[in-house]
Amino acid sequence: MAGFPTVRLRRLRMKAPLRRMVRETALGPDDFIYPLFVMPGKGQAEEIPSMPGQFRFTVDRLPAEVEEVARLGIPAVILFGIPEAKDEVASGAYAPDGIVQQAVRAIKRAVPEMVVVADVCLCEYMSHGHCGVVRGGVVDNDATLDLLARTAVSLAEAGADMVAPSDMMDGRVAAIRRALDAQGFPLVPILSYAAKYASAFYGPFRDAACSAPAFGDRRSHQMDPANRREAMREIALDLEEGADAVMVKPALAYLDVLREARRRFDVPLAAYNVSGEYAMVKAAAARGWLDERAIVLEILTAIKRAGADWILTYHAKDACRWLVEGGC
Repeated sequence: MAGFPTVRLRRLRMKAPLRRMVRETALGPDDFIYPLFVMPGKGQAEEIPSMPGQFRFTVDRLPAEVEEVARLGIPAVILFGIPEAKDEVASGAYAPDGIVQQAVRAIKRAVPEMVVVADVCLCEYMSHGHCGVVRGGVVDNDATLDLLARTAVSLAEAGADMVAPSDMMDGRVAAIRRALDAQGFPLVPILSYAAKYASAFYGPFRDAACSAPAFGDRRSHQMDPANRREAMREIALDLEEGADAVMVKPALAYLDVLREARRRFDVPLAAYNVSGEYAMVKAAAARGWLDERAIVLEILTAIKRAGADWILTYHAKDACRWLVEGGC
């Protein structure tokens, strides 16, 4: 077999145009879903201390932000709400005038072509901060399903293009699919957080969404970080129940899970480049320890190379600007 010096792989690396021509993984705006936080009030954009460059927006400030997202070529946003009040049945999650329902309507009026994904979870709306109904100090899986289904239907009624259950209750995809179909929304797709791990990387998000649990943790329903085979079972079950697309969350520490999912399942596959991953890059870049532009594009390329079709990332706007400038 031919080898060195006949074979020199550096030949195709010597110039930037050649490197682009042989690049195996191409990153672009269509790969991104941009997360947005919406809060009560008027005329405010409140920066999130643990996530520099990210904001909680009031509904009236959201359309301008989404218009900028659209100008950058990003096709979709995902919404997380901070309600005015919380209770033990998460009534703000499925109220017709809930904070995310208001946000969906405002976005669809201002930027109708934007794909609006609505997160379906109850933790932001529960007084105790857990993802479901709590009975005897434990999250009651089956009692939570009806509330999740009601939330998904309410969001579809508001105009959401896609619903994304992130609670990790068993059976929630089937419950949501049945409810959507029964209420006249058979064409609203479900993006399931199928392999969502009990991760320490969620800290800044819980600060942003005011959703930290008041007691205990979420290890009874979110996945053990040590398990990969179990993630494949979670994905397979959610697809059987009617999920149209599935997600691995977090992304960076779980690229092996993402790659295995890509190998096994021929469906749209998302990965969430989560708040802790974002915050670490921002903190290191602020101290001059990392080149932010270079590291962000490398991270996002790695997530796509591992198999993601869609990347949920707080870096999306900056990444689009850098890609236009030829930063990858």
